[in-house]
Amino acid sequence: MQFLPEILIYSEQSPMLFTRFVFWIFFFILLAGYSIVYPRRILRNTYLFLMSLFFYYLSGGYFFFLLVFSTLSDYILGQLIHSSKTGWGRKLFVSISVIINLGLLSYFKYSYFFVDSANSIFHTDFRVLDFLALWSNQIAGTGFDVNRIILPVGISFYTFQTISYTVDVYRRKVEPVRNIIDFGFYVSFFPQLVAGPIVRAAEFVPQLYQKYKVLWREAWHAIFLILNGLIKKMIISDYISVNYVDRVFDNPLMYSGFENLMAVYGYSIQIYCDFSGYTDIAIGLALLLGFKLPINFNSPYKAVNITDFWRRWHISLSSWLRDYLYIPLGGNRRGAVKTYMHLLVTMLLGGLWHGASIRFVIWGGIHGAGLAIHKLWKALWGKSGISRSRYYPVRLMRFFSLLLTFHFVTFSWIFFRAGDFETARQMFEQIFVYFSFRNVPDMIWAYRGLYALMTIGFVIHWLPDRFKEYYRGSFIRLHIVLKVLLIVFVIIMLYQFQTAGIQPFIYFQF
Repeated sequence: MQFLPEILIYSEQSPMLFTRFVFWIFFFILLAGYSIVYPRRILRNTYLFLMSLFFYYLSGGYFFFLLVFSTLSDYILGQLIHSSKTGWGRKLFVSISVIINLGLLSYFKYSYFFVDSANSIFHTDFRVLDFLALWSNQIAGTGFDVNRIILPVGISFYTFQTISYTVDVYRRKVEPVRNIIDFGFYVSFFPQLVAGPIVRAAEFVPQLYQKYKVLWREAWHAIFLILNGLIKKMIISDYISVNYVDRVFDNPLMYSGFENLMAVYGYSIQIYCDFSGYTDIAIGLALLLGFKLPINFNSPYKAVNITDFWRRWHISLSSWLRDYLYIPLGGNRRGAVKTYMHLLVTMLLGGLWHGASIRFVIWGGIHGAGLAIHKLWKALWGKSGISRSRYYPVRLMRFFSLLLTFHFVTFSWIFFRAGDFETARQMFEQIFVYFSFRNVPDMIWAYRGLYALMTIGFVIHWLPDRFKEYYRGSFIRLHIVLKVLLIVFVIIMLYQFQTAGIQPFIYFQF
C-alpha cells in the first residue's frame, strides 16, 4: 500500500520511469484490466488511451493538458486537411498544424535560447515567462513558478509524431484516423510516448483495428527485450554514468588525459545502452499488449561510415528528418553543392532538436559535415570507395572504416555531453596534451572493474548479429522453469547494481 500514492499522484521528485518498481506495479494493474477488455477492440483502445494519459500524468504532471491539446488540435486539423476540396485549403490546414506544433515546441524548449541570444546581441533585458504556469495559478490557485519554464516530458517526440501524421494526411499517404479515441491512443501510447521511437501513422494506426494476437513465442521475445533493456540501462549505463562518466565530465581537469578519454568511450556506450535500453523496453511492453513498434537501433557502432551510422542510430528520428526536412528542402535533386547544404541544414536542426544550446547545434553540424564529406567521397570514388582497393584486403579496410567512424562519432559526443564549451575544451586539452602515458597501467588497475564493464558493453554490442539471434532464440526455447529462474536472477542483479538511486533516461531531457 505504500506505493499507492505514487501510482495515483504525480510527484516531480519521483516521476514514473520504466526502471522504478512502481512502474511495474502500474503495468501489472494495467495488464489485469487489459485481460478483461482486450477482445473488444473499441473497449481495448479506449482503455489503453485512458491508461496512457494517466501514465503521462504520472510522468509529466500538469503537462498532461498540453498533450490533450495537441491531440485535439491535430485530430481536427487532420480531418480538415482530408475534407478540404481545394489545394490552398489543404496547405492552410497543414501549415496551421505545423505552426501550432512547432510553436509549442519552440516556446517550451527554446524560449531561454532565443531570449538569451536576443539579449546578448541587442543588449536587451527580456525575460522568460511561463504562461501555462501563470494561467494555472490564476485559474486553479496553484503555486507554480512563473519565471521558470519546465520542458514537458516527451514533447519533442510526440510533436514530431503528430506533425508526421498531418503531413502524411496532406500528402495522401494515410487516411485520417476515424475517431478521436483512436487518434489519441496513437499519439499517447505510453511505451513510446516520452522517448520514442517516433511512430508513423501508417505503421501504427492499422494495428488499432486488428484483433489482439500474441503468440507465446512473441510474448517471451517481449520479455527478453524488456530484460535486455533493463540490463542495458541499469547495469551498464547507470553504473558507468554514476561511478565514472559524470565525475569526469563535471571536472575534467581533476583527471588525466587517459581518464578523460575513457570517460568519452564510457559515454559512447552509456548513451547507447540508455537510449536503446529504453527502446527495447518500449518495444517489449507494446508487444505484450499486441502492438509492434519499429526498430530504433541496429548496432550503430558497427557502422563503417557516418551515413551507415545514421541508418542504425535513432532510426525513427533520422528517417523523420530525411522525409520531412531533408527531402522537402530539395534532398539530392538540385546539384551536389545544394545537396551538401541540405545535409548540413538538416543535421544542424537535428542537433537543435536535441537541446536548446549551441553545443547541440555544433554536434549536429559535425555530423552534417561528416555526411556531406562522405557523400562527396562516394561521388569521387564510387559507392564501394576504398573497399575496391587492390592493395588492401576488404575486411581490413572495413575494420579501419569502422574504427574511424566510431571515433568520429565518439569524439563528437563530447560536445553533446559536456555542460559547456569550456568543459569540452578542457577535455580535448587533457586528452591531447596531458595524457599521462606512464600512469596508464596504474589507472587501468584502479578502475579495473568499471573498465571491464565498459569493455563487456562494447563486446556485446560488436557481437555478430547471428550470435545475438542465437542467444535470444535460446532464451525463448528454454524450459519455463529455467526462464523463471533466469528472470529472478536478472532482477537480483538489477537490484544489486542500483547503487545510486534511479537515474532518468538521457533522452527524457530532449
